[in-house]
Amino acid sequence: MIIDVWADVVCPWCFIGKRRLEKALSTFPDREKIVIRHRAFQLQPDIKEVVLTKEYLSQKYQVSPDQVERMQENVCSVADGEGLCYELDGTFSGNTFDAHRLLLWSATIGKQEELLEALFSNYFEKSLSVFTHPDLVSAAVGVGIDADKADDLLISELFADEVISDRNLASRLGATGVPFFVFDMKYGISGAQPLETFVQTLENAWADEVASTKQ
Repeated sequence: MIIDVWADVVCPWCFIGKRRLEKALSTFPDREKIVIRHRAFQLQPDIKEVVLTKEYLSQKYQVSPDQVERMQENVCSVADGEGLCYELDGTFSGNTFDAHRLLLWSATIGKQEELLEALFSNYFEKSLSVFTHPDLVSAAVGVGIDADKADDLLISELFADEVISDRNLASRLGATGVPFFVFDMKYGISGAQPLETFVQTLENAWADEVASTKQ
């Protein structure tokens, strides 16, 4: 069974949702038969510059900096409950198109899960940038990817069409934001829902999978 996960590496709820899915899978008896596939989704596809996240959110939602700070404190509290140590105060917002290209390519060499985890951790727990080529190459090297191969990918146009295709598919499936989880293209979870939702959806999707193999 394939679980497609649409996420952005600068989406705080996506890292939280990732942890909840992992917890649901940790007690699932047929975990080895489940494939997790990252799908690209840009929260800010039109952003051109790298700007302080507090300023970006304040302008985007027309709220005060104090309100943004309270929003971030709430997210940090939820993340803490999942064993994540968010440091949102100094984070920046920027374009993640190249990060997604690198992630999609990394799946071809069996490194997607490790790279996604590294990018999430770098951004949310270490306040590191994930927007420039050196930032991305450094993250890739950290999970054992050859620096030259990662750099070659980034300076090319490879996987650009796939990023756009993933975004369009998410739209056709009704996704308006991320995280968005789709189990075997039958069952969907929108947002970082409670652990129980992931467990129940996983069981339902697997029951369908087993039933279909018996027909």
